[in-house]
Amino acid sequence: YSSIKVRPHIEKQRCNGCGECVDTCPYDVFLLEKGEIVVMNPEDCIECLSCVEQCTEKAIYMDD
Repeated sequence: YSSIKVRPHIEKQRCNGCGECVDTCPYDVFLLEKGEIVVMNPEDCIECLSCVEQCTEKAIYMDD
């Protein structure tokens, strides 16, 4: 068992600001601010990967 917490990151050059990750995330980790997605609450991520699956641009990745 690892205590390393995986956190979501956004590749800005790939992100088109569609907001799918904002709508999909059950824990409000993402925020759409001025047309740009921001990882607001990475510590709230439960690693469900729904944001990664919903991102058509493959702009979200998980990293520790």
